[in-house]
Amino acid sequence: MKFLVLADIDDFHWHGPTGRADVLLSLGDITDAVILEAAAAWQCPVLFAVKGNHDSEAPFPAPVVALHLRSVERGGFRFGGLNGCLQYKPRGAFLYYQEEVEAFLEGFPPVDVFIAHNSPLGVHDRDDEVHTGFTALNSYIARTAPRLLLHGHQHQERETRVGETRVIGVYGWKVIEIK
Repeated sequence: MKFLVLADIDDFHWHGPTGRADVLLSLGDITDAVILEAAAAWQCPVLFAVKGNHDSEAPFPAPVVALHLRSVERGGFRFGGLNGCLQYKPRGAFLYYQEEVEAFLEGFPPVDVFIAHNSPLGVHDRDDEVHTGFTALNSYIARTAPRLLLHGHQHQERETRVGETRVIGVYGWKVIEIK
């Protein structure tokens, strides 16, 4: 299965290439127009997304499926997701304390592909108070071992293996294939 993965795109329209992908995965901080235009350019029939700390609280437009704290099966793969990042300022949408996210994911079921805006703590963190990962994602990986955990927020392209899980940080867009 081929995924087109988007994260932290600061434009109002898709200016990337065209192609073909089975699923579009949006990791947050992207306008709805970019998600829809990228899906059309890549002929993606399935669109899953989570919200980032710079996204509005408005629901995603159809046919985008919000994956925050949901799991959905498509094409033999189970997908799940988590909005937001660490609470780094007093107000804002999709900002969470570590304890909140621990409670969110405590009983979350195993999935093959987990999408999040933020990274696990200590995996792709940046040296500031804004780009620090969630401890709950470390716990989730240890408990369920998803094949992939994809995140944005850190504004860097990195891949790290945590146990059996490939943790991939995306900045802009990336194509990933798994079997």
